Amino acid sequence: MTIKLSRRSFLGSAATAALVAGASLRSTQLVAKESFIGLDAMAQAELVRKKEVTALELVDAAIARIEAVNPKVNAVVTEFFDKARDVAKGKLPDSPLSGVPYLIKDLDDFAGERRTSGSRLFAKHVSEKTDGVPEKAVEAGAVVLGKTNTPEFGLLATTESLLLGACHNPWNLDHSTGGSSGGAAAAVASGMLPVAHASDGGGSIRIPASNCGVFGLKPSRGRMILGRPPMPGDIGVENCVSRTVRDSAMVFSLSENRAPDALLKSVGFVTGPSKKRLTIAFGTQDYFGNEPHPDVKAAIDATANLCSDLGHLIVEAKNPLHGEEFIDAFLTVWSSGPANLVGLAKSKGLKPDSVLEPWTLGLAEFFAKKPKGAFDKALAYFKEAEAKTDAFMSRYDTWLTPVLAAPAPKLGEQAPTVSFDTLYERTIHYVGYTPIHNVAGTPAMSVPLGMSKSGLPVGSQFAAAKGGEGVLYALAYELEQAQPWAIRHAPVYAS
Repeated sequence: MTIKLSRRSFLGSAATAALVAGASLRSTQLVAKESFIGLDAMAQAELVRKKEVTALELVDAAIARIEAVNPKVNAVVTEFFDKARDVAKGKLPDSPLSGVPYLIKDLDDFAGERRTSGSRLFAKHVSEKTDGVPEKAVEAGAVVLGKTNTPEFGLLATTESLLLGACHNPWNLDHSTGGSSGGAAAAVASGMLPVAHASDGGGSIRIPASNCGVFGLKPSRGRMILGRPPMPGDIGVENCVSRTVRDSAMVFSLSENRAPDALLKSVGFVTGPSKKRLTIAFGTQDYFGNEPHPDVKAAIDATANLCSDLGHLIVEAKNPLHGEEFIDAFLTVWSSGPANLVGLAKSKGLKPDSVLEPWTLGLAEFFAKKPKGAFDKALAYFKEAEAKTDAFMSRYDTWLTPVLAAPAPKLGEQAPTVSFDTLYERTIHYVGYTPIHNVAGTPAMSVPLGMSKSGLPVGSQFAAAKGGEGVLYALAYELEQAQPWAIRHAPVYAS
């Protein structure tokens, strides 16, 4: 059978073809002449390594794509293009990602550049140092072009802060990208670049990956070098979002803690699928016992069928945690940060409501109303939840659920200015599948396998036991080969 591809279809399919069908270098070179848009990060770096293009050419092409698409999407909120060009002209490390354009989420510090955390409280803050995971990207030869959009302090599952403005979903500009790595996911989904830094404290890699139709894996707790000491209730981790599995796997391998005293044994670079067939726990109910939107349920059911067709054993299983108890503990810990931010604003002589968003202020008030000892009680529950999740995962290789209860909502529906009680209800039922893995410290990924009837992406969440990123990456490669997603482009795409 002969398949005829249009020029646009060919450019979009080149990266997947290189991975799935073993496309020739000649095909790769052809795409390279067309601004590299069809190539993933590793393919771009290979061109630099073979001296067929320069890092500056990659950077200039990415800058041109950002300038063309970002006005529609608002994914990139801080640009330092001239600095990036200077870096690209210089000597770069010998690395599988050397010369690749990269973006850093605006929750992280990057020396000499602003870090707003999406908040008016830090609108003029300039970082003195670079955080751990972005520093690893620099050491790997990635060329950082700027910072990506994020909600205020990463506190919401949508990216539409008062300071930075709404980030628009490339699949439908009226809809949310998710959060808090919404800018990163939108940048990758719109073709600005193939991979971008992301972080996850309650689903913030997986949620935007699901909404924007890209791949995102949240590592195990303690996997990455964050460059700061752990704090009580610390549930945040960092990695990236990408179009291809191998880009994510490579960023992960170059960022993980490989020190002798590391908490987890190093995984390294996972290069492809495993022949091992997995036992996969499967359920579509959240921890409240609610089923998701019909389009989400249909997508996750289809993923379960796909895994079964591939020879994996699907076993129906119920969530081991109780929703009300979990949410109370999670939001107690989650809201302790906003309570501290209110105190910080006051210490600077600022009125909190002039520099912090209504949602942040509402969380601070939520925490203030908690009885004495509530924070410690919540941390004790975290340990119980972790133990229950560990026991659950000991019976399975992976656990398949939805990422979210519904496809991406319209912008404004979960904005920080929505009344606190309304937004509270909307958020806890929308995000009923991802936070468990932050509390338990288990790795989890969103794989872009589904679409809603209205044309919005729907991710499938797979989790594994702590330290099991290798299992997840191997499965992701297999799913990518079985159902390639890199050939599927959003309507707003830098072609």
